[in-house]
Amino acid sequence: SEGHGARFTDVDGHSYSDFNIADLSMFCGYAPVPVVRAVAECMARGNQFLLPNEDAIVVSEELGRRYGLPKWQYTLSATQANIEVLRVARVVTGRDKLLVFDGKYHGHFDQALVEPGADGRLVAEERGLPRDVTSHTVVVPFNDDATLARALRRGDIAVVLTEPALTNNFGLILPEPGFHSCLRQLCFETGTLLALDETHTQVVGPGGLIRQWSLEPDFVTTGKSIAGGVPFGAWGMTDNIARHLNQEKGPDGERTNLVATGGTLFANALSMAAARATMLEVLTPAAYANTQQLGARLADGMSVAVKKTGLPWHIHHLGPRSGYTFREKPVRNADEARACQDPLLARLIRVWLANRGVWEAIVGAGPVVPVPATVADVDAYLVAWQELLETLTAG
Repeated sequence: SEGHGARFTDVDGHSYSDFNIADLSMFCGYAPVPVVRAVAECMARGNQFLLPNEDAIVVSEELGRRYGLPKWQYTLSATQANIEVLRVARVVTGRDKLLVFDGKYHGHFDQALVEPGADGRLVAEERGLPRDVTSHTVVVPFNDDATLARALRRGDIAVVLTEPALTNNFGLILPEPGFHSCLRQLCFETGTLLALDETHTQVVGPGGLIRQWSLEPDFVTTGKSIAGGVPFGAWGMTDNIARHLNQEKGPDGERTNLVATGGTLFANALSMAAARATMLEVLTPAAYANTQQLGARLADGMSVAVKKTGLPWHIHHLGPRSGYTFREKPVRNADEARACQDPLLARLIRVWLANRGVWEAIVGAGPVVPVPATVADVDAYLVAWQELLETLTAG
């Protein structure tokens, strides 16, 4: 029925500490005061003009400062941002194909909804996609330099799209040492563009893992929490790429040679006001530092409970994010993640936590500590987690 801070209440009056926080879209918490104020003030002034306003300047400058890329465009979701990046990459490179890593998720658009089938051949992940959808996408394992090199050296990949760390595999897959350096070098050598999707991983700090790991993409995409949950997506690019968006005019003054980007509500005043308030007043360095500290408390507590009960599970940790894998060692790729999944157990964990006032909306994703969470919220999770493990191992 409503949510405030790190908690929400359902229509039956049950209250939950939210550790999935609407699939990270509400990482800033429910109804953050600066965003509520900015949105209300914007609605009173007018929320859409089909023209830029001053907030767009501030947001672009702040994103540029955080991520190190000078030019920015806006959408209403990270999915749409990824679509626009793919289209621009095709224009820049003269190539058609997208390369993604097995275990990815980059939104619901055709080329991103492809995965290896049981026999290794690519298949559509869901219904409603064109019959030839698999011909537009290449999927390779994460952390596999050799397979990546073979795919890129064929010379038909326009852009590699990946999260810096994969976040949609019943947990988390971190890059092996040197993997990102290899990826960047291979893209340089083969004329392939590199796009990093920080929609989830931006929760680690200002500039996400791009800043934390000193990565150098050609594009960055983001959305969800960057505007406090108000529909918003953004994609940044280098100056060299941005020049391909320059519009030309024909003899009659009409625009010609356009790139297929844009939307009527993209960069609307409401979204920009929310993004400005979110980045300048909510997602501050102090806020990120607090979530890092609480995230470590959560991961450490989960690890202690696992060791105490002797379960052969691995607890991973990335900034405010933690989680569990049903094997002792971290997974390196999607095949390893699938091999140790236990969907029924993951669902049991979700229900167990919910019955104790702790919410994880996405089965098996693991907890993320949102900005307004407190030590009490984290400790409530750990109490429920400890009781769960003790029950599973009793007798």
